[in-house]
Amino acid sequence: MSIKHQHANWSSRLAFVLAAVGSTVGLGNIWKFPYMVGESGGAAFVLVYLLCIAFIGLPILVAEWLIGRRGQNNPANAMTDLATAAGKPKAWMLVGFSGILGAFLILSFYSVIGGWSLYYTLSSVTGAFSGQDADGIGELFNGMLGNPGLLLLGHSVFMLLVIGIVARGVTKGLESAVRTLMPALGVLLLVLVGYGMTTGHFGEAVSFLFNPDWSVLSGGTVLAALGHAFFTLSLGMGIMMAYGSYLGEDINLLKTARTVVIMDTVIALGAGLAIFPIVFANGLDLDSGPKLIFVTLPLAFGQMGAGIVIGLMFFLLLTFAALTSAISLLEPVVEFVEERTPLSRISSTVVSGIGAWALGIAALLSFNIWSDPVLFGLGVFDLLDKLTSKFMLPLTGLFAVIFVAWVLDREGVRQELGLGDTGAKVWTLVSRFIAPLGVIVVFISSL
Repeated sequence: MSIKHQHANWSSRLAFVLAAVGSTVGLGNIWKFPYMVGESGGAAFVLVYLLCIAFIGLPILVAEWLIGRRGQNNPANAMTDLATAAGKPKAWMLVGFSGILGAFLILSFYSVIGGWSLYYTLSSVTGAFSGQDADGIGELFNGMLGNPGLLLLGHSVFMLLVIGIVARGVTKGLESAVRTLMPALGVLLLVLVGYGMTTGHFGEAVSFLFNPDWSVLSGGTVLAALGHAFFTLSLGMGIMMAYGSYLGEDINLLKTARTVVIMDTVIALGAGLAIFPIVFANGLDLDSGPKLIFVTLPLAFGQMGAGIVIGLMFFLLLTFAALTSAISLLEPVVEFVEERTPLSRISSTVVSGIGAWALGIAALLSFNIWSDPVLFGLGVFDLLDKLTSKFMLPLTGLFAVIFVAWVLDREGVRQELGLGDTGAKVWTLVSRFIAPLGVIVVFISSL
């Protein structure tokens, strides 16, 4: 069933690019990418990651936009309509629905981490890191995780911000938010990179990021790079299909995808150039993993003369990045509810947001009073993370690119992407074989 609502459109290509970049630039760039680089030995990981972005991430991104633009509907309806038009089973709608469900599940625990970034922003203002040793910073982090009331407050405030933005619609909500948040994020990142240049260890950070030591490269490193390249572009979550549904025919998908991929990568590398000089200057562990942002860096901020200011700017950067991604996670869910029910945009947003918020409560309780495993030895937070990242996202992205490469009219896709003979051959090779094979390798290895 599809309820007729007036379908929104982006006001300009710039607005769409900012929204797409805002979706891709999130905790994955500012939090996950630096610690993965640190754990994986630096530049060798970075270069493999860049190759994976080009040959796997970009074609899947284009495929999802194309599905959305052709379908002019939420991901599930778009897949249904396009499959029917191609004479294929309506079961293809499950690909779109899987993306929507994946976005909903990810938002529920992503908002919890967004709450952490709000708490750490406030903590940096109050000087909570000043003079702390490693044990003190560790206690701050563990104390936050062990306090369900504090986690609930951060999760709730963050989700209210997300709901407030998305409820205003595509133009007034999503576009207005990214037009403000993305430039602010860029300025903060530039300032932090500038600070990194004053530490005396910026050259060391540049060498770590761009001068590869191939001896550290292993099969595990390649798979990690492959997996992160896929997930950093918000693929398999229904987001890019939803965003594509607001696109006009005048937008060149391949050129726009290149722009988005380049901007996303520049920001991820910029985060590395902001973080690693601080890590090297303070003799911190490169391979501290997920705790790099919430335990290792605050230790450095607490010892700096300008630590309060730098810490505040860093966690504002983290919060802005989390917010731009979170609004994109809610959007495909809202689009689906709005187009499949009589609910208005505002009502659809409130219902969807409350649902994700409620599930997020179960996720945050898994750090404290509900810490016992619920399934497969995992708590709710880890279960949602594993279910989406290891199963739903790669399978959704895989079938999306297969659908465009093998099901849709090949000549029509070539014309829509503006490809000549050589470009069409390259696209066919990458979309039909290289990208699907890469995703299959990641999926099987993650099992």
